[in-house]
Parts: sequence; C-alpha cells; structure tokens
Amino acid sequence: MSTTKREIGEQHAPAHASHGGHGHPEAPYAPVFGPRRAELDELLTRYPTKMAVLLPALWMVQEERGWVSSEAMAEVAGLLDLTPAYVKGVVSFYTMYHQHPVAKHFIQVCTTSPCNVCGAEDVVNALLKHTGCEELGVQSPDGRFQVIEVECLGACGFNTPLMVNEKFIESVTVESVPALLASLG
Repeated sequence: MSTTKREIGEQHAPAHASHGGHGHPEAPYAPVFGPRRAELDELLTRYPTKMAVLLPALWMVQEERGWVSSEAMAEVAGLLDLTPAYVKGVVSFYTMYHQHPVAKHFIQVCTTSPCNVCGAEDVVNALLKHTGCEELGVQSPDGRFQVIEVECLGACGFNTPLMVNEKFIESVTVESVPALLASLG
C-alpha cells in the first residue's frame, strides 16, 4: 500500500477541500422537510420518541441532497428537538452519512487484511486508474466517480467486496473493473 496518498487521516481531506461552492457563491439553504414534511410526520408516528427518528431523518436528507450539510443537521435538530451538536455527533460517528458532496457514483472498497490478501489493493488501483480519480477521496474530473477505502463492509465471505452508493457488489477483480464502471453509466 502506498503511504504517500493513503496515509491514515489524509485519504478524505483532498476531496473535502475541493467541494462546496466550486468557485460559485453558495445558494441559500432550502429546507429538506418542506416537501418531505408529511413523510417525516408519518415516521414520527411509528417511533416512541422524536430522537428515535434521527437516523431515518438523516437518510431522507441524504437521499434528497446526496450529503448532510451543517444546515441540514440544524434543520433536523430543530424538527426533532435535539441540539445541532448532537446531530453532528451522530452524523460524524456513522460513515454512511456524507458530510461533504460526493460524486454520482460513490465507491467504497473494503481493504481490510482478508480483502487485501484477495487483491483489494489492486482493485483500488484499477478503480483509481479507470475512473480518472487519481487518488482516494477525490472526484473524477467529470464528477461521476469517487473512490474511498473502508475498513469493513461485513462481507468477509467474498473476495474484495465494494459498494457503489447503496448497492453491494461482491468479488470484484482487477479484470472486472472496466465492465463494472461501464455498467454504472
């Protein structure tokens, strides 16, 4: 594993530094739960407390926007009678929530020891090469792809599993990478 671009703690920083306004002024925040408020209200009837709706509410934000901004965290906090700091703590704890904009196809590759023995590092390198991302956490020039390493996808029965957005894909090989990427459109 190369330590120049994949140092622990550095793999996500380059991507996050390049996100946000992309050189354009930020648009004013539009609430997520204006149009989706009825859906949230229905969820509130199925849970014992407002706090219990936090994870589904955050999923709704991410489905709508692709990531969970600080403004969205504050909106969720207000609706669920929580503090923004509490919501931020939950969002930052779970790796499934994106705190920065991500590419259309967000690819997470398991690179734990068992997967590395099965060729995960080579799959990561093939993904970086074929997507044009060049390094982990950075979007491809066309904004279609972003590749990161994850510690575990809980699929140790398969060689090199990965996830593209919420879709799980098992037994990825260097040879299967070009066809996989082509299938994503």
